[in-house]
Amino acid sequence: MSIALLVLFLLLSALGVPLAVALGLAAVAVIFAFTSTPIDLLSQSMFSAMNSFLLVAVPLFIFVGVLMERGRVAEKLFDFAEACVGWMPGGMGHVNVVSSVIFGGVSGSSVADIASIGAIEIKAMERHGYPRGYAVGMTLCTSTLSSIIPPSILIVIAGSIANVSIGTLLVAGLIPGLFIAFAFMVFNHVYAVRHGYNPPSPINLRKIIVTGMGAILPMLTPVILLVGIVDGYFTPTEAAAIAALYTLFLAVVLYRTIGIGELPGIVVETARTSGTILFIAATAKLAAWVFTFDGLPQQVAAFLGAVSTGPTTVLILVFLFLIVVGMFMDAIAAMFILIPVLLPPAVSLGVDPMHFLVVTVITLTLGLVTPPVGVCLFAAAQVAKMSIEDVIKGAMAPMSILVLAILALVLFPMLTLGPIRLMGLY
Repeated sequence: MSIALLVLFLLLSALGVPLAVALGLAAVAVIFAFTSTPIDLLSQSMFSAMNSFLLVAVPLFIFVGVLMERGRVAEKLFDFAEACVGWMPGGMGHVNVVSSVIFGGVSGSSVADIASIGAIEIKAMERHGYPRGYAVGMTLCTSTLSSIIPPSILIVIAGSIANVSIGTLLVAGLIPGLFIAFAFMVFNHVYAVRHGYNPPSPINLRKIIVTGMGAILPMLTPVILLVGIVDGYFTPTEAAAIAALYTLFLAVVLYRTIGIGELPGIVVETARTSGTILFIAATAKLAAWVFTFDGLPQQVAAFLGAVSTGPTTVLILVFLFLIVVGMFMDAIAAMFILIPVLLPPAVSLGVDPMHFLVVTVITLTLGLVTPPVGVCLFAAAQVAKMSIEDVIKGAMAPMSILVLAILALVLFPMLTLGPIRLMGLY
């Protein structure tokens, strides 16, 4: 059944059928062909996949990201990042990294990162002597940080699929995200110094204070979320609602960068994006049912147990597999399909579930920047007005750094688990 489902799904996808529709049609066809399950049970199963209090956080975080993008908050965050690290050797490359970290802590979306501050980052790096290809490549790869740094939409979805503490999982993603950002900054420093780009300049403390005052209110968003969730003041879903109200107040009342008349369009955009994610959740539920009925998790566990020598080997195999999957499948769809299949056997072989989920999310973010279906890749090409081929050439070096950083996270679980254990969350 599982093989038939995957073959049919890949065939429909190759014909251009949207992923969620292709997955749903393949699952229904296989269930009808191999079982006598009533159709009303299938519809109930699809509804139950979306009827989740945890998943309510997803449209709320998407709403926050759209508000930040439309409200031109990104410019304030970029100015603050420039003041903080722009004076260093290779400063504008560092600003590219830091602004994505800060914006990720506000929006949780890589696509929103490129759409809102991508053009600003590319132009600023070019003004300081960086080649256009390198500037676009760095902007593309650093956008993945917005899908890792909390509040990450992908981490919220992964936590809801695996039924683990989303608050703990969000905190677990923080240090790995900062570690990857540090790796980007080290690489950029070496590159800039070697080629003589963007020499250092005197630090301007007054500029840091002024831009910090302008950016402090939106930067409080992730602080409110993490402190509130970690200390137990509210759940992740309640935190998302608070973040949405707070961001709405900033954009409409305080900064007045969004008019009341624009809100219906923002709500519609949020609904469209959320609908896509929840539709994938519904159809993936049917696929997960087929895999469970077929005993696929047990077969995967037997295979991994036969070829691996320990949890590290298991994670390396999963890491390599997810890189390939991410190149051809949307990250959200891949998580809904693969986490129920891969997590139980990985845990049974000694892999920590929190570590597994963080590695899975971060590895699948590679699919956002790689051909042929990388959403951020196409967004970067559109923003930079470059061909896909030229963007890929410019991104090869920073993309290699991203892969190596993720591999380091696979090999050293304490980078993920250490902080949440020190904080008593796990």
